[in-house]
Amino acid sequence: MKLSLEYKIREPKIKLDKNPLLLLLHGYGSNEEDLFSFATELPDEYYIVSARAPYNMQYGAYAWYAINFDADENKFSDHEQAKISRDLIAQFIDELIQTYPIDSKNVTLVGFSQGSILSYAIALSHPDKVQRVVALSGYVSEPILEENYLINDLSKLKIFHSHGTVDQVIPVEWARKTKPFLEKLGINSTYKEYPVGHGVAPQNFYDFKNWLLEN
Repeated sequence: MKLSLEYKIREPKIKLDKNPLLLLLHGYGSNEEDLFSFATELPDEYYIVSARAPYNMQYGAYAWYAINFDADENKFSDHEQAKISRDLIAQFIDELIQTYPIDSKNVTLVGFSQGSILSYAIALSHPDKVQRVVALSGYVSEPILEENYLINDLSKLKIFHSHGTVDQVIPVEWARKTKPFLEKLGINSTYKEYPVGHGVAPQNFYDFKNWLLEN
């Protein structure tokens, strides 16, 4: 069966009746190889799937949605494309569960940058499909959440989010607004900062891996 998105997969080393899923969502201009390099370091019981974003930029580079610049070099995200990707990933989760023996009640999204922004959007719009989010170097973008997301039961969601204090792509101030936003929704979240730019520090990786084991 051809699934909605191209992907790489690492099957679990420990097979259960149904195994948990870690779905990795890369950043703007990257591809599915990027976060997949983490796979060998992640817990053995997970299906680890790294998805490729649908919009082709140039050789080996993909985006979940376009980022456009105006004459003053202000950045604008294409929210309509982002919503299409949001729904595509939600559908892709369903397809993975139909294709592999995955525990539908144990799905974690791990997103970096644009992938992180989408991870929030999917979890808040479809908390029935996602239980945990690891959001690296991103923030909540309200325009790409489903309009009626506040009627969802968000009480079981758990979120680990982190950011570099000298991030030159997404200002750390944007990430800092996320924790109070999530708290207002009653969502259990852990937020950490690291003295790095737009990337994942080794300590950040270690911290989110431990968080996964504890949650």
